[in-house]
Amino acid sequence: MAIQRSKKKKFSNKTKKKASNKIVRWIGRVLLALFALSIFWVIVLRFINPPITYLMVKRGFEWKEKGKGFKIEKDWLAYEEISTNLKKAALAGEDAFFMTHHGFDTKAIEKALQRNKTGGALRGGSTISQQVAKNVFLWPARSWFRKGLETYFTVLIEIFWSKKRILEVYLNVIEMGQGVYGAEAASRYYFSKSGKSLTRKEAALIIAILPNPRKWDARRPSPYINRRANSIVRYLNHYTIPE
Repeated sequence: MAIQRSKKKKFSNKTKKKASNKIVRWIGRVLLALFALSIFWVIVLRFINPPITYLMVKRGFEWKEKGKGFKIEKDWLAYEEISTNLKKAALAGEDAFFMTHHGFDTKAIEKALQRNKTGGALRGGSTISQQVAKNVFLWPARSWFRKGLETYFTVLIEIFWSKKRILEVYLNVIEMGQGVYGAEAASRYYFSKSGKSLTRKEAALIIAILPNPRKWDARRPSPYINRRANSIVRYLNHYTIPE
């Protein structure tokens, strides 16, 4: 009887081990498939313009819930057609080290961590590359999990995209007003002109409101926004944009 019980126990252990190995292999295959899919997704969007983002849809429904209709204003503008003033303003106002970093501004991240070390959601310190990763591939949320995915996609776009492509996508998908996305839609909304012909001050005003584009208005800038825009204008000539 003892021998029989021992055999049953060994058989049971082997069965459990096989089941455990099978689960591990299955999880590994799923993770590998997700990894391959994410790389494929990033490579595809290097050549194809993202048609819409999660944030656009979310904001559209929020707008609709307020009884104002579903609003998404966007019109893709090729990199060569976007005002040079706006490209330089984006670097001056949003990411001074865009041309030299590899997706992350370590000094800005350190400052953001200092501001947030009392607890709560991590915020601040995002580069243009990180904002593109968040807007194109993810959803708006303040959590470490989402921040981890943002880091992952930031690394991927820095590997597979050029700086020129990253800046082009950024200036076409970023939220620039209530239901307004990208340079062309924002230029027409605020200044009734194309994003091809923005003046230095107009470009600076659009970038100056980006921290809170649903609250601030480039047409009616507050004293703070005016000061921020004037500061951006002063430094425009200090920046070299991707060619």
